[in-house]
Amino acid sequence: MQTLQKVALVITIIGAVNWGFIGIFDLNLVDAIFGVGSALSRLIYTLVGVTGLINIGLLFTNYHD
Repeated sequence: MQTLQKVALVITIIGAVNWGFIGIFDLNLVDAIFGVGSALSRLIYTLVGVTGLINIGLLFTNYHD
């Protein structure tokens, strides 16, 4: 797996954990840490979205080694 995909996967997993906290505890960690609607929060949400798109490539990767 390429380094970029590994980094993207870690960021995507962190975003998924945040969504888990939202669903289970009604707690948005990004907003709690950086502020609701702040520029940094929006940047983080954008980064998680972009890394999710990058990880679509994992669906089409053949790992028969």
